[in-house]
Amino acid sequence: MELKFILESLLFSAQKPMSVKELRDMLANAATVEDADEGAKPFKKTKEDDVTAALEELAREHETAARSYRLACVAGAWQFVTQPEFAPWLKALVGVKHRPSRLSPAALETLAIIAYRQPVTRAEVEQVRGVNVDGTMQTLLERGLVEQSGRAEVVGRPALYCTTSLFMEYFGLRGLEDLPAADELRRIPVEHPPAPVTADAGLATVPPEQLQLEEAVKIQSPEPPATSA
Repeated sequence: MELKFILESLLFSAQKPMSVKELRDMLANAATVEDADEGAKPFKKTKEDDVTAALEELAREHETAARSYRLACVAGAWQFVTQPEFAPWLKALVGVKHRPSRLSPAALETLAIIAYRQPVTRAEVEQVRGVNVDGTMQTLLERGLVEQSGRAEVVGRPALYCTTSLFMEYFGLRGLEDLPAADELRRIPVEHPPAPVTADAGLATVPPEQLQLEEAVKIQSPEPPATSA
């Protein structure tokens, strides 16, 4: 029994896309269940690299066969999908599901900046676009194409944003490395705000009011008079 055909049977039967880890775990579980078939035991310790290699070989075989479907990896998960040219008949079979309206040019431009420069703050996106992006960012967040991924280590600690797995599904990307080349977008200079002011390395940020108070004390306190020996 070849590994690629076992994986093919799993993906045909699965109700959702499956990651390499999920497929590997499935191989291990099949060999450890009670009354496991002897044929399943040799695949118990299959490595993820071997699963990936088998899937890629299977994908090439399906592509060469030029069937009505193909094996694709989208957002890190593998699944069988039909070829785009068969869409009219499939729509007649299953009906057309309600889909959100298409993204506006402004939303696509903002999304592209985030995709190529992530993680990125809202202010940095605005520097590249040259306009306010509050409404556009809200749309992308509501659509699940963008999410907050942390906070920048700069003054005010603004939120950082990155794309989601839904973004990769929306555009049919296997991963971010599949984004089209856009070196000019990555090279656009962006001015970053300064890092938080600290009293000493490793200490907590000093509140602005404390800094102002210390500065005022320095100004108001005269130098002590020199003393003679």
